[in-house]
Amino acid sequence: MKPRTRAAAPRHGPPARDTTENPVKLLPVLGALISLTLLPTGCNGRAPRANQVDVEVNKALARELFAALGRGDVSWLDEHYAEDFEIWTAGSLPFSGTSGKAAALEGMRGISAMFPTGIEFTIVAMAAEGDRVAIEAESHGVHISGKIYHNRYHFLMVARDGKITRFKEYMDTEHARDVLMSPPAGASPGAEAGGE
Repeated sequence: MKPRTRAAAPRHGPPARDTTENPVKLLPVLGALISLTLLPTGCNGRAPRANQVDVEVNKALARELFAALGRGDVSWLDEHYAEDFEIWTAGSLPFSGTSGKAAALEGMRGISAMFPTGIEFTIVAMAAEGDRVAIEAESHGVHISGKIYHNRYHFLMVARDGKITRFKEYMDTEHARDVLMSPPAGASPGAEAGGE
């Protein structure tokens, strides 16, 4: 006896999908779905609340940093710079390049001596993501030479566990050289700024 076969019903619309499709072809789709669930931001583009809190804490730390720099508060810097802190400064000035924590603190003492009435930093704009804070700022102060120091900067601060680990400084290096390398008012022409 011959097996019975059912007559196929007429088809309307697209052909039926082959359910025996190679599963390897589905891997890119599966990978995309998994990566969406692992991204720090969800599909709505909003960062998770905990990440936003960290960003706000780091921005507050940046504000405190610039207030301390303006005051010449070396003890605050010593407390808030991580032990492995590094600063990088643009240009070919004597303080350009990369330095560690001890040199950065000593450099701040030198800056304080060059600006006996202090130097004011104004934060123009800030953007933060993760452990990084980008800061656009301006400074204003009267140098010991009597020259006005008004520089514009872009800084990158990296923080970890409430401590500053890295700091990058971009500025108008020609203006910095012109003012910061000037001898104190009334000094002989060959004297160096901040020197004894």
